[in-house]
Amino acid sequence: MTYLIGLIVTLGVLIVVHEYGHYRVAVACGVKVQRFSVGFGRVLWRWQRNPQATEFVVCALPLGGYVRMLDEREGNVPAAELGQAFNRKTLKQRSAIVAAGPLANLALAVLLFAGAYWLGMQEPKAVLSAPVPGSIAERAGLVSGDWVRAMAEEGSTGADGTPQWREVPSMNDLLWRLTQAALHREPVRLQVSDRDGRGLRTLRLDLAGFEPREVDGALARKIGLGSPFAEAVIGKVKEGGPAARAGLLEGDRVLAIDGVVVPDAQVLRERIRAAARGVERGSTDAATQQWRIERGGRSVELAVTPRLDTSGKEPVGRIEAFVGGPVAMVLVRQGPLEGVVGGFERMWDTSLFTLKMLGRMVIGEASIKNLSGPISIADYAGQSVQQGPARFLEFLAIVSVSLGVLNLLPLPMLDGGHLMVYIFEGATGRAVSEEWMARLQRGGIAVLLLMMSVALYNDVARLFGFH
Repeated sequence: MTYLIGLIVTLGVLIVVHEYGHYRVAVACGVKVQRFSVGFGRVLWRWQRNPQATEFVVCALPLGGYVRMLDEREGNVPAAELGQAFNRKTLKQRSAIVAAGPLANLALAVLLFAGAYWLGMQEPKAVLSAPVPGSIAERAGLVSGDWVRAMAEEGSTGADGTPQWREVPSMNDLLWRLTQAALHREPVRLQVSDRDGRGLRTLRLDLAGFEPREVDGALARKIGLGSPFAEAVIGKVKEGGPAARAGLLEGDRVLAIDGVVVPDAQVLRERIRAAARGVERGSTDAATQQWRIERGGRSVELAVTPRLDTSGKEPVGRIEAFVGGPVAMVLVRQGPLEGVVGGFERMWDTSLFTLKMLGRMVIGEASIKNLSGPISIADYAGQSVQQGPARFLEFLAIVSVSLGVLNLLPLPMLDGGHLMVYIFEGATGRAVSEEWMARLQRGGIAVLLLMMSVALYNDVARLFGFH
């Protein structure tokens, strides 16, 4: 129910704001608006102040909306109302009306990001687990427990030639900026210390070798970064499970497995899963491991035999106990003016990132797996609602940016397509012919249907674990 409510609120708010942008500018330009609709299909609710006023409706299919304006191309217009027809307005006025919807979404995103910053968000501290062996992160010199304090793009230097360091407030901020750097194939420098803030040092993370198609949800793992740092301790132990049979207790700190040091919870989980490697088919147990733990200040040796779990794509080991201590969190909050500036910067960065990703998908340099549809939106909406109001505002802002940017694409069925037609009209002094408009609209519909099909396929693939 939370996910469904999250989806309805997300679509409702963003559609209303988008269409209100069109509506408000149309009224300001003297255009008569006949209907303001949220959704398509059968009308569920309607309100109209009087027969000559705008009719406001909510329809059954809430995947969009529209503002129907008086227009001679849509039917006969009484002579007394010709001055209120959309097609009779100047090119600048028509362009402003069309652009107002996407721009309203972008403006809303600024306010939503700012609201999230004002409320403050609890985010994981940028303290790293052990990097993936052989990865870019390991070659850069990152180790378990490193706390990333600041980051600078390699080409970004001040007047004195020193790097322009920007503070890294959280793990989320670090991953966002690394994603942008990887998309630009730009090496970065990191200022890191140990997790207690001692021993500041500078490292170079070489992201120049990344192909744009590799920039996706698994980017952090490709760089070699795992989950935020957590202590390698055992939490609640399931009665009768492998951990309980081996004698593990809640609060045990794991020091080593089979002689290999375990510096954090991520390495501990990986070592447990790895116990399934090489185990014969049909077995119920994974390989037995020799664990060295710390309990009450003493070192204890235990033989642990994880259960073999074959329910996923590959068999993995399970000990049926909670693994890992709590992740260090930090409150990311900004003041009134700082929040607005940060909201605008985040909106701008997200818009550019979305455009670049779409462009690279079109030319085959980025994976189309990055496209998401309504199922993914519902999933993310539900998760963000459960994480608190600030996180939900941030999610709304991201979707609002996506809606604004997508509607500015030069496809005939979208606002950007109409703007392209007006640019042609302004440059040539003549309107696009009805024949060409029909062709362009058919092509636009085909492209939109293709994008929607890919997004829906990706949703289903993620739902069933194919991606």
